[in-house]
Amino acid sequence: MAKPALFDVSHQELCPRCGAELVIRSGKHGPFLGCSHYPDCDYIRPLKNQTDGHVIKVLEGQQCPACGSELVLRQGRFGMFIGCASYPACGHTELIDKPDDTAIPCPQCGEGHLVQRRSRYGKTFHSCDRYPACQFAINFKPVVGECPECHYPLLIEKKTAHGVKRYCASKQCGKPVPAQSTCEE
Repeated sequence: MAKPALFDVSHQELCPRCGAELVIRSGKHGPFLGCSHYPDCDYIRPLKNQTDGHVIKVLEGQQCPACGSELVLRQGRFGMFIGCASYPACGHTELIDKPDDTAIPCPQCGEGHLVQRRSRYGKTFHSCDRYPACQFAINFKPVVGECPECHYPLLIEKKTAHGVKRYCASKQCGKPVPAQSTCEE
């Protein structure tokens, strides 16, 4: 049985193979245009060219620092971002959610600081700002403090059923830290 279409295309575009109306359908890789006479006609086409990031909105009054063109809000493969309107001639891009820089020094290298980052799957993690030279990363919120057991210079906060608890950030230790032993700043 064919999947029902999400809704009809507003401009009544016709299928180039059979002449039937094209509808927007949902698939495992996102929405696409498909023939309304499926499975008799199996014509499909991408909804938009999503390889370069299609324009969502023009950001009026903001100019590209590289070439002076207008900046636009784009939807790309890994989410929304700000880019130059004269792409591909100018490849300037900016992140919408800039990483939160913490004042916590990296416990592995001691030179960098931990910054909040987002994986390609949307999960938040913290890593050293000296990446790739230092590859330290943790999946929980870092907290300034020292483990009373192993004296590792970083703690992490985890949300549990009993509230927010703090643990040693060392993978070898990982023990819970009592509330009175933590260093609050």
